[in-house]
Amino acid sequence: MSVLIAIPARYASTRYPGKPLVPLTGASGNAMTLIERSWRAASSVSGVDRVVVATDDDRIREVAEGFGAEVVMTSETCGNGTERCAEAHDVLGASYDIVVNLQGDAPLTPHWFVEDLITGLRAAPKAGVATPVLRCDGDALNSLLNDRKHGRVGGTTAVFAADHGAMYFSKEVVPFTSQAYAGGEETPVFHHVGVYAYRPDALAAYPSWPVGPLEQLEGLEQLRFMENGRKVLCVEVESKGRQFWELNNPQDVPKLEEMMAAMGLD
Repeated sequence: MSVLIAIPARYASTRYPGKPLVPLTGASGNAMTLIERSWRAASSVSGVDRVVVATDDDRIREVAEGFGAEVVMTSETCGNGTERCAEAHDVLGASYDIVVNLQGDAPLTPHWFVEDLITGLRAAPKAGVATPVLRCDGDALNSLLNDRKHGRVGGTTAVFAADHGAMYFSKEVVPFTSQAYAGGEETPVFHHVGVYAYRPDALAAYPSWPVGPLEQLEGLEQLRFMENGRKVLCVEVESKGRQFWELNNPQDVPKLEEMMAAMGLD
């Protein structure tokens, strides 16, 4: 099955304008833009036929082409990364069996997250889309709770059924638990990793569906699949000692740089 990875990147982010071009400094002091680090993460995934950056902004296009990425220009009307991936896939001939959306704000995404995601979707023919989830330890959960306490969105959480079909995604920390957890202790909360793998029919249908009330309230694009009766498969992945975090707010830059330094990532 042929696989395309598309990295949707827009300049006009509401919470963090210009985010794809923010420089992140690695362990050796080498600075690279967020979009380049995301492209490098995508390029490290095995079993992928093509990696492209999908954008509507010439500033992002110029930077991406400058470090060797293939760029697909998409329209300014794309409402989110899934719509941008759908348009990019269409521009490229809509010929891939699986399209992966590796969002350009998660440069620490390990290659095995994406590889396990692709494997999971291949094994679940009834699922139109799959996405990874990572069980939080106490440190990760406390970080999410602290962000919400201070009015920030530190990440998205996922709740899923016994067959791993998604029940809900939220920017709040769900499910609620009153228990306190030690730093490395397992918790019942799963951090949603912002990567998606789509079957072409589900991806092509997505832009034609209206934005539903849950997607509008949460600002989470994957809820549109659920609001239209499409199964979203949650694929549990393992950190294997690798720290993971997304760049959602300017305050996340030093956190990501600290993580890269701790992992020795340049």
